[in-house]
Amino acid sequence: MPNPNITAVIMAGGRGTRLASMYSDIPKPMVPVCGKPILEHQIECLRRQGIRRVILSVGHLSQIIEDYFEDGGKRSPVTGEPFGVCIEYVREHEPLGTAGALYYMKNMIREDFILLNGDLIFDIDLSRFYHFHKTAGTSATIFVHPNDHPFDSGIVVTDEKNLVVRWLHKEEERGWCQNRVNAGLHFLSQKILESFPAPEKRDLDRDILRPLIAGEQLSAYYATEYVKDVGTPDRLGEVEADMISGKVAGKNLSLSQKAVFLDRDGVVNRYKGFLRDIEDFQLLEGVSEAVKAIHRAGYLAIVVTNQPVIARGEVTWEELNEIHCKMETLLGAEGAYVDDIYICPHHPDSGFAGERKEYKMDCACRKPKPGMLLKAAEDYNIDLLNSWMVGDSESDMQAGLAAGCQTALISAVASTRWRTYPDLTSFADTIWPKK
Repeated sequence: MPNPNITAVIMAGGRGTRLASMYSDIPKPMVPVCGKPILEHQIECLRRQGIRRVILSVGHLSQIIEDYFEDGGKRSPVTGEPFGVCIEYVREHEPLGTAGALYYMKNMIREDFILLNGDLIFDIDLSRFYHFHKTAGTSATIFVHPNDHPFDSGIVVTDEKNLVVRWLHKEEERGWCQNRVNAGLHFLSQKILESFPAPEKRDLDRDILRPLIAGEQLSAYYATEYVKDVGTPDRLGEVEADMISGKVAGKNLSLSQKAVFLDRDGVVNRYKGFLRDIEDFQLLEGVSEAVKAIHRAGYLAIVVTNQPVIARGEVTWEELNEIHCKMETLLGAEGAYVDDIYICPHHPDSGFAGERKEYKMDCACRKPKPGMLLKAAEDYNIDLLNSWMVGDSESDMQAGLAAGCQTALISAVASTRWRTYPDLTSFADTIWPKK
């Protein structure tokens, strides 16, 4: 669990204009999700992981919130269970934006704290997030994740040290980008509060967080856990369905996950041999729908790809990353996303003009070896026995088998001389001897 002295600050003053047609008489954080206010779901998640002090920044129709929760010592009117936290209030008498009310907390908080938007349904492993923030040593750490509507979200671009280098708002030109979206959860240093000279209207992203980029004081924590804002009637319906199905709690990384590992060339995009030119990258028809189906079934979608073009000196890391940004952008345009991409840049053979000797080796990650799958399993707490490897070659099937996964072959061509048989195929079963 995170430090028990951590304070959680919830910005609960929102009006919920996009939900006004359904709930015009209550503040947005009190909109019911499966019979309980959003805010109650948030407090429950925080309490389960050791948070005992919550500061609510309230404004619009604040009395409804205060009457419902009081000081946190009462029982929930819905569940009958104690809220189990100490709740304090900071009241906005006039709208101060998404961060202005933090001014009033300067003397209330003495160490790093977690700050979250009051319209989120989430279930994340706070210990991982907190450990990352403390290790990063920056003034602020934002939680980023992929989502199915990146074009109306802020995209965060990071470097190899997980420092934020660009923050692109939805109205800004993007080009090809990773699907890394600001989720509305943050760990902030107490010293950020010292930068507030007066109680004035301030925007958290534009006025507080983005200026930290220049001084390398803003880091990004990436995770695939469930975080979704309940900002529209459609999303409210999606969140309720996800909660009923168990998806919300099930994606917490403290719990075992399951994944579908996807080879890239010939499975996600059209096979072009060694793909060197970004113009040659094209998604296969139906891939976006397949990836969305993977997520609906409760699996992570993780790409694992051999890219010997790095070792051969035919593509730079920058060019490869741009190709993958194109892949993520094209998927995002169709409401789909992959959770991560694992790359093997190695190649055991020498003799290529321009080859990079540091990548010339017999490694443990190049398929048919299972290294990329094993690393993903470590990173995301994946149960490999309940996961799948989907590919178009025998080496993909061998990697999946070696990792302990079930395997599925997507190919129009196969050889009966292969020694590794998939569990499923996309062509006639008669090609394969029965296992």
